[in-house]
Amino acid sequence: MQQATVEKSFCTTREAANLLGVSVGTVQLWVESGLLQAWKTAGGHRRVMRDSLDSLLHKRPLTAPSAIQPSVESRHLKVLVVEDDANLLRLYQANMAGWPMRPEVTLTDNAVSALLAMGRNCPDLLVADLQMPDMDGFSMLRVLREAPEFAKTTIVIVTGLDAAEIELRGGIPADIEILPKPIPFDRLRAIAAGIVNQWHLMLPPA
Repeated sequence: MQQATVEKSFCTTREAANLLGVSVGTVQLWVESGLLQAWKTAGGHRRVMRDSLDSLLHKRPLTAPSAIQPSVESRHLKVLVVEDDANLLRLYQANMAGWPMRPEVTLTDNAVSALLAMGRNCPDLLVADLQMPDMDGFSMLRVLREAPEFAKTTIVIVTGLDAAEIELRGGIPADIEILPKPIPFDRLRAIAAGIVNQWHLMLPPA
């Protein structure tokens, strides 16, 4: 009986990936970043602790009701917003619903849920705050930069921190645009439009 209990306390990285709906590589990344607790066997194989897996499974990102699902004929911009202020999340949702490219918007209030959402459905545009409980935006960006599967995602930071505070806390990669609060929706919409325009430029001539 005791052996059966021990076996249920952990699972392989592949089993964890199947339960989470992500790749094995993403599970390994989350283990290395501390999102999932794991240990290694004598043979060097990772075993993921069930408790940490169950905790991650309970963190669910929310798809905005206003999001429009992609049609068969065209690709729709996928946007992930990470902001711990519920009022600002509602503001993002309401404003982005009126964008002409009709994006699919996913909202989440913490970095862990954001990483889970990205592992399942990588967005074209990630809009994130820096000051969040548990894992902050700085830590989230470090995790993302270690994952090549997220290299094509455009990342924009919207924060109330000034440049000096950002540098004091480790800084942000130079290729990531930093926008101040209150949320500059005109600039965000322009960035989104630029991503969509790039898709059109890559289309073969008719």
